[in-house]
Amino acid sequence: MKSYRVHTTTVASPASPFSAWTDLLFKTGEMMNASAEVIGHRTARIALAGPAPSQRDRNEFNLMSQEKMEVAAESAHAMAIRMMSLHQEAARLAIQHMLDGTANLLSLASSSSLHQSGHRQSKLAHDTMRNSAEAVSQLNTSLAHIAQTGLQPIHARATANAKRLKKL
Repeated sequence: MKSYRVHTTTVASPASPFSAWTDLLFKTGEMMNASAEVIGHRTARIALAGPAPSQRDRNEFNLMSQEKMEVAAESAHAMAIRMMSLHQEAARLAIQHMLDGTANLLSLASSSSLHQSGHRQSKLAHDTMRNSAEAVSQLNTSLAHIAQTGLQPIHARATANAKRLKKL
């Protein structure tokens, strides 16, 4: 009886996307806590300022709307840049998988025996499944990184404002 070599491959770890999404979750939590502090401080300041806010209050109120526009633009820009690199990576991965599949199909077509054909069909199926799992894992991780990239400017601004407003 002939022994068969088992193909061992390294597939992207499921922990990789899990880590990326967990990091995003924690950063989002930090940003939300900081935002709650900032909103609380500014709401109280608006209420206390009444109909005649001081110049310092007016400056803070103007800063609120200016910051929102700036941080939205920064976030959108950062995600757009990250998405362009994702498109390039996805294209590279698709071409690599297409070449791997073509090589396996050509190998299968040139089989000289039923046994060899069966072995090559198995390799084709195995490699296709592995490549699909790898692509899904990489896409999932990349999507989390895009979200992290978009959150970063918002997180930075919210936590800086919380720290600054605590001192007042």
